[in-house]
Amino acid sequence: MSTRYRLALSFGIVLALGLGMFAGIAQAQEAVGQAMGTSGPVVPAPALNTGDTAWVLAATALVLLMTVPGLALFYGGLVGQRNVLSTLMHSFFLACLISVQWVLFGYSLAFGPGRLVGGLDFLLFRAVGQEPLSGQTIPHLAFAIFQGMFAVITPALISGAIAERMRFSAYVLFTLLWATLVYDPLAHWVWANDGWLFKLPALDFAGGTVVHISSGVSALVACIVLGKRLGFPKRAFLPHNIPTTVLGGGLLWFGWFGFNAGSALSAGGLAVQAFVNTNTAAATTGLVWALIEWGHRGRPTALGTVTGAVAGLVAITPAAGFVDVPSALLIGVACALVCYWGVNYLKPRLGYDDSLDVFGVHGLGGTWGALATGIFATRAVNAAGADGLLAGNPRQLLNQVIGVGVAWVIAIVGTLVVLALVRMVTALRVSDEQEMSGLDLALHGETAYSMLASGGSQVSGHSE
Repeated sequence: MSTRYRLALSFGIVLALGLGMFAGIAQAQEAVGQAMGTSGPVVPAPALNTGDTAWVLAATALVLLMTVPGLALFYGGLVGQRNVLSTLMHSFFLACLISVQWVLFGYSLAFGPGRLVGGLDFLLFRAVGQEPLSGQTIPHLAFAIFQGMFAVITPALISGAIAERMRFSAYVLFTLLWATLVYDPLAHWVWANDGWLFKLPALDFAGGTVVHISSGVSALVACIVLGKRLGFPKRAFLPHNIPTTVLGGGLLWFGWFGFNAGSALSAGGLAVQAFVNTNTAAATTGLVWALIEWGHRGRPTALGTVTGAVAGLVAITPAAGFVDVPSALLIGVACALVCYWGVNYLKPRLGYDDSLDVFGVHGLGGTWGALATGIFATRAVNAAGADGLLAGNPRQLLNQVIGVGVAWVIAIVGTLVVLALVRMVTALRVSDEQEMSGLDLALHGETAYSMLASGGSQVSGHSE
């Protein structure tokens, strides 16, 4: 059986699994609901608010902007010039792939009714219409597509750890399986009304555990399993275009306002609070990172400053709608210390090849942010949230520890399982020859810069 045939077959199996793996659970839940009946007072449908709807639609576009072109450019500038297009392709192709997966069954698994995971109630966006969900003022469709942008960027973040050496076919299959088996269940536990971490509650306003811990920890596992790039660490792997990375970082910062403030799901005071907290934490971490670098290396760098700002955005994500502005400042300062240590000390000490520091920024930054939420959260900011340690509720910090631990476990175990499944179908790495020639030409038959191809023409290369 050829590799291409096995790959096509595997995609069919994945789709079938996604559609049917929880069908029994969904049917059982439906049967129980029918047996219980629907007696009780009639609850009027929630009123649709056009201002809230407009803001959430704008926020949805901002979150998509974070992936393409924001993350694509941020990562693209950090890799070598022979791997730019393959890195851009990781983000752009995923925006297409996971958007389709989300409509087919991803949203249903993440937000459909169910205890362990969502059922198939929202398969193909069935019953996802223009009327608001209970307690919301925006169309159900707006909520579903907004959440879909989170599902898109999360596996795209992982690509930074395996850049410059993973086969594209393996990457596509990995991300599809990972989104289905890791992201969707974790999103259900944390954000769905009947999710067990939601009920605990383990607070996560916009994705500290669901997005950043899951992707960051999975990135660490993936880069270790995949192995180091040829020549690492003896050979220096320098960014080929830092201005591109700074441009991508700026787009990420811009889009992050939709990511965090949009998670208020309304155009009101809570959205403003999350917006201000987001900017404050990003600016603080970028500033402190540059100052640390200045003292440590004798000069601040553009790359360090933009990395720090992104780390601050990561850390404030779970806390954005639960803490006040002074707390956002403190979260940002501590984040700079934690993530700078992770990137500049922990990574060299342990020797793993996390190409673009996904774990150091997202894994550690997301972990600190989730724990900080349990310290600084206050119901004075968000009455629907909970008080944290400093507001007299130490139990909330324990809840956050539980949420962090669960996210780490499902990320580690789920990623190992998914990589094992992918390895049964296709090799994970490109050949040494392909890695040395560059993935742009070897896997996609094109080059980012014409001077790399004779006479400026596109040259066909190796294919998978």
